[in-house]
Amino acid sequence: MTDESTMHPWSRRRFIGRSAAVAALPLVRPLAARAAADPVTLTMWSWVPHLRTELDMFEAANPGIRITVTNAGQAGPEYAKLRTALKAGTGAPDIVQLELSMVRSFAQTSGLTDLAPYGAATMSRDYVPYAWQQATEGKRVHALPWDSGPMGQIYREDIASATGFTPPKTWAEFSDTALRVAKSSKDVLLTNATFSDGGWITGLLWQAGWRPFTVDGDRIAIRIKDDVSARFAAYWQKLIDAKAVDTAPGFTTDWYQSLARGRYAIWLTAAWGPLFLSQFAGASSGKWRVAGIPQWDAAKPSNGNYGGSTLAVPATSPHKAAAAKAVMWLLGQRAPGEAFATTQFLFPVLNSLLDEPRFLRTPYPFYGNQPINTVFAEASRQVGTDFQWCPFNDYFIAQLGNECGAAAGGGGSLDAAFDRLQTRITRFARQQGFTVTS
Repeated sequence: MTDESTMHPWSRRRFIGRSAAVAALPLVRPLAARAAADPVTLTMWSWVPHLRTELDMFEAANPGIRITVTNAGQAGPEYAKLRTALKAGTGAPDIVQLELSMVRSFAQTSGLTDLAPYGAATMSRDYVPYAWQQATEGKRVHALPWDSGPMGQIYREDIASATGFTPPKTWAEFSDTALRVAKSSKDVLLTNATFSDGGWITGLLWQAGWRPFTVDGDRIAIRIKDDVSARFAAYWQKLIDAKAVDTAPGFTTDWYQSLARGRYAIWLTAAWGPLFLSQFAGASSGKWRVAGIPQWDAAKPSNGNYGGSTLAVPATSPHKAAAAKAVMWLLGQRAPGEAFATTQFLFPVLNSLLDEPRFLRTPYPFYGNQPINTVFAEASRQVGTDFQWCPFNDYFIAQLGNECGAAAGGGGSLDAAFDRLQTRITRFARQQGFTVTS
């Protein structure tokens, strides 16, 4: 997506490319090697660093297959190269990393190999339901989930104690707390609402019940402006107008410094956020804690997803069977799954890892030795499974961030921004040849 990869000097993706996690799980020895029928070398595009550990595990178990990795760019740049290669019919890799939100975009143009005939369909119960749903369509398995970003809140316990609040459990409580903190302190706001980040907006709206797209072949229903987005816009507009929250763009120098020095008491983020924060806010180590995302209806907990990726096999690969085998092994076996969780800090989508006591109970000193994985594992199980991305998601996410970011920064209202988005995205869909319904 273009919102993070082009706008922010150190985005979530670049953080993943530069950091390694505190070990949370012991590694498991590779499975017993077995001979491959035909020696083959697979090419893989991924922006995740230090994959040699996991690839060595695979190659030890499958001695007839080798994998070479290239970083073809993080998200947007990679997608541009992949589209060009697919159109040309040559130059694409055998395995490619795609964000969960981009699988449908490449599947729509028949750019991905269906992994179901190779046995991937039998793996559906291995993954959290929403991640599986994002990578599949009916009986077709376009990709396998690699990691995800269920949402929560990271908060400063010392600021909460000093200002007399506890982590808000509902959005009504969040609003009341934001107004109270802004009134009582000149130096602290409850949070920074990063409306220039379309992925962040989508994650929160997903939790609220927003379902902007329903896609059926070349037919698409677009409901960007609906009751959910109208309520969401009114909620945040009240806080913006009262100057109870900041609306500065995220992932900038000022944003990093504001979090590090305690300007914001809460960061609404995803499961990848805790380690990210610890990388640039080291002076505040021990002062942070993690809690679940506030709820619109506490009796019916829900969540949204912000981030996460998959591995897919491009349709042009001459080694589809070997590539499918590699994807299924890397993302289905426990050993590489544990390594991804501890070396690259990719939040797991495998149920077996999310249920692992060692993973759940691992204390994190930066968070006062809180076992934070427990919070996000629960969040992962609350993510709605009926959310659909549109087939031109990179364009949509960029426009969402542009419009809402401008509105939150004083260029009109959020409600009007969603009106413009409804019109603009509908027009764009028709220009791409889709039949649009409302």
